[in-house]
Amino acid sequence: MENSKSRVEGASLAKSTIPYGVIFGVILVLEFVLSYTLALNSAENKGIGIAMGLMNNLILPFLFIFLACNNFKNKLNGGYISFGQSLKGGVSTMVIAALVSSVVTSIFYFIIPEAKAQILEQTKISLASQPGMTSDQMKMSLEFTEIFLRPYALIPVSIVMYAIIGLIISLIVGAIIKKENPGAFNQ
Repeated sequence: MENSKSRVEGASLAKSTIPYGVIFGVILVLEFVLSYTLALNSAENKGIGIAMGLMNNLILPFLFIFLACNNFKNKLNGGYISFGQSLKGGVSTMVIAALVSSVVTSIFYFIIPEAKAQILEQTKISLASQPGMTSDQMKMSLEFTEIFLRPYALIPVSIVMYAIIGLIISLIVGAIIKKENPGAFNQ
């Protein structure tokens, strides 16, 4: 009986996290494409880069985790959500978003290889403007950047990074919206 209950809960949680994760992933892709086409990641647009980083790593993850968990709580679980369900929902939402974003970004790099070259050039300009940066340090940084633009590094690193962000933000969201079901069986 307990096993079938957890399967139903998992399916309901997935019904809530998948759409919000996909939507967030699509937003990340659109933002990436816009920043590439409008050259918003250039050295002279540092303020935009900082704002995008804040949006992608704090504000939007909080919003989408909150929406996914609140949707599960109010529409799929009778007004209840445990702290653990919030954690699972938040991490799942972010992993799905990272997967969508990193896979599409990898495809983008494959289709438009000059995008990689542009990012490496912007990175080189940014590193050159930093005081005290030696040529060896710059070369090593560019090599790491190039590695992380490849799908075999980009996809897993993105997933791990967003899973950690999702876990941290889910702790906050879970503390805010949790509402334990008093009739639920607790072990």
